[in-house]
Amino acid sequence: MTRFDSYQNAFANARLTRSPSGVLEVTLHTQGGKLVFDGHTHEQFVELFHQIGSDPDNRVVILTGAGDAFMDAISPEGFDFFTPRGYDKIYREGKKVLMNLLDIEVPVIAALNGPVRLHSEYVLLSDIVLAAPTTVFQDKPHFEFGIVPGDGVNLLWPEVIGSVRGRYFLLTRQELDATTAQAWGAVNEVVPADRLLARAHEIAESLAQLPPLTSRYTRIALTQKLRRLIDEGVGYSLALEGISAAEVARSMAAAA
Repeated sequence: MTRFDSYQNAFANARLTRSPSGVLEVTLHTQGGKLVFDGHTHEQFVELFHQIGSDPDNRVVILTGAGDAFMDAISPEGFDFFTPRGYDKIYREGKKVLMNLLDIEVPVIAALNGPVRLHSEYVLLSDIVLAAPTTVFQDKPHFEFGIVPGDGVNLLWPEVIGSVRGRYFLLTRQELDATTAQAWGAVNEVVPADRLLARAHEIAESLAQLPPLTSRYTRIALTQKLRRLIDEGVGYSLALEGISAAEVARSMAAAA
């Protein structure tokens, strides 16, 4: 059984604080500023979500970012897309991180403090999504690297905003502002930036008053369809992403 003090300071890119009622605030960051996602955070977040989900004293989770973005910067450091063993690591982590997020069996609130241009699947697996007015959604890095967007965004965006809209969003690298995302069902509330975390905590503290089994089993009940979607689809789509990465590597080698 995991306890908070055993993992509170264990993650370099996640600042964790918890209220007496069990509301856990998780702030993703790089050296205190906005998160720069890389191969190390890709690995780290697998265990982060596992530890959070294994702690019975967490009653509600708020997932937010530092600085002016939730997640909009990526570095190739720590990634190896272009060898079989390197991509096998990405493949395994890519599957596990989403299932570990779903295995957080208490309500999850995403409090988006700014743009989400990568790994928006984390947001779409949350139960409640609050966004500052500066929030925009885009799937930016996949096509920039020349690879298939197969890490779960391909499954969740068509599910959340509709099949035709979702495919267009991914294929054109469309940018959705917070108001449009709310109208299309990807955001619940657009909240002034200076009220964002206060609103997230207001909702979280209300949910934390529910009987523990009620809140836990409600999260389970509400995410069963998403769990099936991820379990059945993400391994296949990550494999397709890996094939496209191998082709990029071949093309790069031929051009060298």
